[in-house]
Amino acid sequence: MRLVGTIAFILFAVSGMAQSETEKLVTTLKEFHQAMVKKNTVSVNQQTDKALTYGHSNGWIETKKEMLANLESEYIKYEAFREDSISVEVSGNVANVRFIGDITAILNGKSGVYHLKVLEVWVKKGKRWLLFARQAVSGGGR
Repeated sequence: MRLVGTIAFILFAVSGMAQSETEKLVTTLKEFHQAMVKKNTVSVNQQTDKALTYGHSNGWIETKKEMLANLESEYIKYEAFREDSISVEVSGNVANVRFIGDITAILNGKSGVYHLKVLEVWVKKGKRWLLFARQAVSGGGR
């Protein structure tokens, strides 16, 4: 009976850790998106992997260096970023996060509201989650 209790405790503890890791990642993801809106390139730099590829729904792919430069120059300016229907799958130090995003942005002077389906791949390095890859596709109208 004692063994069953110990096993139950271990399973509960492990599931609790996985849940808190998922919650931590969702918080990191939202902080990253708000850093993009606030044009906080220091934070964006710290929250992204050096090998980042940032794919947009029109097929445009930015490297980390390009993304930071485009934010700084306001070639692209994010005005609002809202995530909905977030799902997270963690496997070791890699996670994929899917969500529906409503993003208001100005690209090269042209404003638009984009309803997107987004996949982000995050890698855990040390105690921090870093965005490794992102791809969006048009989510159609609402």
